[in-house]
Amino acid sequence: MVAYRVERDSIGEKKVPLNAYYGVQSLRGAENFPITGNKMHPELIRALAEIKKAAIITNCEIGLIPSEKAEAVKDACDEILQGKLMDQFIIDAIQGGAGTSANMNANEVISNRAIELLGGEKGDYSIVHPNDDVNCGQSTNDVYPSAGKLASIRLLRKTAEDVKALRDAFLSKAEEYRDDIKMGRTEMQDAVPIRFGQVFGAFASALTRDIRRMALAEKELSVLNMGATAVGTGINAHPDYIRGITANLRTVTGLELSQSEDLVDGTQNLDSLVYVSGILKSCAVSISKIASDIRLMSSGPRTGFGELIIPSKQNGSSIMPGKVNPVIPEMVNQVAFAVIGNDTTVALAAEAGQLELNAFEPVLFYRLFESLELLSAAAVTLRTECVEGMEVNRQRCTELVENSIGIVTALCPHIGYTLAASIAKKALKENRSVREVALEESGLSKEELSAFLDPKTMV
Repeated sequence: MVAYRVERDSIGEKKVPLNAYYGVQSLRGAENFPITGNKMHPELIRALAEIKKAAIITNCEIGLIPSEKAEAVKDACDEILQGKLMDQFIIDAIQGGAGTSANMNANEVISNRAIELLGGEKGDYSIVHPNDDVNCGQSTNDVYPSAGKLASIRLLRKTAEDVKALRDAFLSKAEEYRDDIKMGRTEMQDAVPIRFGQVFGAFASALTRDIRRMALAEKELSVLNMGATAVGTGINAHPDYIRGITANLRTVTGLELSQSEDLVDGTQNLDSLVYVSGILKSCAVSISKIASDIRLMSSGPRTGFGELIIPSKQNGSSIMPGKVNPVIPEMVNQVAFAVIGNDTTVALAAEAGQLELNAFEPVLFYRLFESLELLSAAAVTLRTECVEGMEVNRQRCTELVENSIGIVTALCPHIGYTLAASIAKKALKENRSVREVALEESGLSKEELSAFLDPKTMV
């Protein structure tokens, strides 16, 4: 038999499991929002504990909370930061109330653990109160968005590191195949030759821009509205708390944080999160385009481009023996689709805020966290399961370059565009090489043609 204690809130009484560290408000939130089946992200829980720790330190420093009580709350927060009590955070990732259930879940867990540490029984809020003590000087409206930003910073740092590792893998391939030449294509038609070193180098350059943008995104996330309380006016927060909370939070987290210059604006508007999501979308587009190029260049093995050989990862068909599909690049494409969709959700959620608060932060952070983790996982998988084992099919690339019509472009400065076009057209119609037709019609010697049509001079 499960033993219960009775707790009360403004709605009424409710039985809470006796051993639970969460309380009545957490339990109501869990029952009200059986939505995704996913609880709050561990990094969000960590950030909530850090905020509560910084808040209790600040309130103790200014004399609002006795030191003995403050120490117990700090110790409870530290236990959460060590990974304990995580099963007591029972609220779904998507919830109504702008994150109030999440905030109260943290307040109640920390309060009840602090009560235990002081020798009391869970639920005896006369010892440590979840609202009056743990939530002192705060509101969900500054705690929850600040916690979401802290969590995003840490997830973003991992994503940036994983994208950097992918970028470095392409740089390594660019060096390995720096002098190998392939046929370039524009609008899916033969263009002019290009070195694989240039192709892989361009992939790396695109990812370098994304990495730089992520650094800018972290700066946007580092501006918090702590001290704003309900609507940005700081109601119920001591002036010294408002001045001191961000500095203490910097110490607790080790992050370079700053307070919003306008706390009302910082509470009303989530445009900084739209900016961050947009940067993630940009990165997803870059990686997806790269993955699509890899799929094209590795297509075949005999009737496609066949310029790249990527690692075989699994059977490609339940009916066609021997078929192997580019499953890793395909996965990356799908991740990009999800991130782009998440960006739309973030934009809609940010736009839907009304007057002094945005009630839709839970779904915004849920999707933002997902985008960060998806991009991170995709970058790691693309690097380790595809790029690092990828090889250039040198023989195939040489054949394609030599048989291409596009190399006639190199003759334009010597014989003019019109004659070069005529040679190209005839070579294509008669299924002959450009070199062969040009020798007949250009007036250039064999030696001159060898020099002008040397792929190495074109790149």
